Amino acid sequence: MSDAMQRQLDELQRMTTGDLVSRYEELHRHACRTRHRAYLIRKIAWRIQANAEGDLTERARRRAAELADDAEVRTMAPRSFVSPPQPGEIRTRVRSLDPKDRRDPRLPPPGSAIVRQYKGRTIRVSVLADGEGFEFDGERYRTLSVVAKKVTGQHINGYRFFGLRGAR
Repeated sequence: MSDAMQRQLDELQRMTTGDLVSRYEELHRHACRTRHRAYLIRKIAWRIQANAEGDLTERARRRAAELADDAEVRTMAPRSFVSPPQPGEIRTRVRSLDPKDRRDPRLPPPGSAIVRQYKGRTIRVSVLADGEGFEFDGERYRTLSVVAKKVTGQHINGYRFFGLRGAR
């Protein structure tokens, strides 16, 4: 990196936010929609370096566009992945008036399976009898969130991961 470019990058740290916005608009040739100082410094520094050392090649841009098109961007399963009730089961559920019945209305009836595709893998979770939880890969879990964490490796709301919304 040249000394001149290094001086420009060091100067960014001493600029006010208003000056950074002006410099951003000058380099990027469009209006700035943020006043987040760290973001502005990163974007300006990137543009200064890209102008001095060259931007991405056209081949790299095409490859990035291909990768972006192939990426799986769905974060929640479509409702069609939740298996419908099996033949002979009641399709509607009436909420119990019994205050002891604390069953979540978002859950399908016990014995149903919740199915979703995740990263090329079919995830199938069985709903156990009231209060017993869920079964996945031969193991029992208390909540759907624990199942979702087991599948993804990170914490995520189980109802959201499996696309369960509202009463069924």
